[in-house]
Amino acid sequence: MKYKILSLTLFWLIFAHTSKAQFNLGKVLEKVGGKSGGLSENEIVQGLKEALNVGITNGSESASKVDGFFKNELIKIAVPPEAQKVAETLRKMGLGEQVDKFTLSLNRAAEDAAKKSKPIFFKAITSMTVPDALGILKGPDDAATQYLKKSTNDELFKTFFPVVDSTLNLNKATHYYADIVNTYNQLPLVKKVNPNLKEYATQKTIDGLYVLIAQEEKKIRENPGARVTDLLKKVFSQAGK
Repeated sequence: MKYKILSLTLFWLIFAHTSKAQFNLGKVLEKVGGKSGGLSENEIVQGLKEALNVGITNGSESASKVDGFFKNELIKIAVPPEAQKVAETLRKMGLGEQVDKFTLSLNRAAEDAAKKSKPIFFKAITSMTVPDALGILKGPDDAATQYLKKSTNDELFKTFFPVVDSTLNLNKATHYYADIVNTYNQLPLVKKVNPNLKEYATQKTIDGLYVLIAQEEKKIRENPGARVTDLLKKVFSQAGK
């Protein structure tokens, strides 16, 4: 008899805990979607995925245009920090043209790499869960971008690295970089430098894309005109209430 009472007690405790959890989730969804015409879990997740898809598409297309990186001061890739002194010294020596060629070719490489970013990003958002989506929906203006950054940066780096490597060579960035570093290292009494250009360029390319995606996300949150699908309009209009 004692065992039956204990079993029944445990059953009701588990049932009460489960019911409470379901009730809490229901209240969250009700708060997000409203009592009439509310949002389902699937709509929230799909809406956030659509927002990221729009942001990724617009961001990558903007970055991959000619001068997409080079003439956008928010994401323009400069000489690596470790080589700033190299650039300054060479400019003083009248060799600024070499530095300029390198900077331009570095950004051209990033623009070329950005053309291949969309499939990588799209694949990365397929694992978004309901808790992820709820947190993003009520989060700051770049919450979706931060989710993407947190969950994809390492994999993007691995995938982007060979792309950036090949485009650096194609755009002669590696050649120009070797020229300026070798010229500097031949000067007397200077500390020789040789920062890893490929790693630097890969991460800066990824960071630049995140900046553009965050801008697109903010537009969708703040500007109804940027919500280009019915689901985006529904999800973000409800979220703004």
